[in-house]
Amino acid sequence: MSKKSMWTLKLSTAAIALIPAAIGINYLGKLFAGLLKLPLWLDSIGTVLASMLAGPIIGALSGIINNVIFGLTVDPISTVYAITSGAIGLVVGVMAYKGWLKSIKTAIVIGLVVGLVAAVVSTPLNIIFWGGQTGNVWGDAFYAFLVSNNFPVWLASFGDSIVVDVPDKVATVIVSYLIFRGLPKNFISIFRGSDKIEEL
Repeated sequence: MSKKSMWTLKLSTAAIALIPAAIGINYLGKLFAGLLKLPLWLDSIGTVLASMLAGPIIGALSGIINNVIFGLTVDPISTVYAITSGAIGLVVGVMAYKGWLKSIKTAIVIGLVVGLVAAVVSTPLNIIFWGGQTGNVWGDAFYAFLVSNNFPVWLASFGDSIVVDVPDKVATVIVSYLIFRGLPKNFISIFRGSDKIEEL
């Protein structure tokens, strides 16, 4: 993508069509994690993949719309975390644009950054809606440990988010990266193609 195209609002049909596909992948990831009772969410794979393919705008839209739909159909609280999902899409999209999609090592770095951003954005939401907890068994156990040792609620809540978000987002970005690397270059160019393609 050219520098003009990273934040373009002239979205191609292919890029727009990527949004429902990303939402579907997010649903499958969340279902997979739930069925296997994993200590992760894996509900951002579609968002991250969309960001890698089509940039931060499509990535953010995929994440936000996903959470709104999930909130309206399954869990109302999910809607407020649309902010977090939007931030995830933006961060991955920008880092992908900056050339970070080079290897598993750089994918891990992206995952660490995204996990940190997700924790920072989610912590105040967790405090407002959940008393500081995340609803994840591993994270909430760490939260309880910190609170019992007289740590402030905000710090315990941030620790709760970090324990869950960082491993979750690292795993999510690695899975998304492997899918991305496995796609044909011609297919990727539909979303990220040259200026000539994007101007059509």
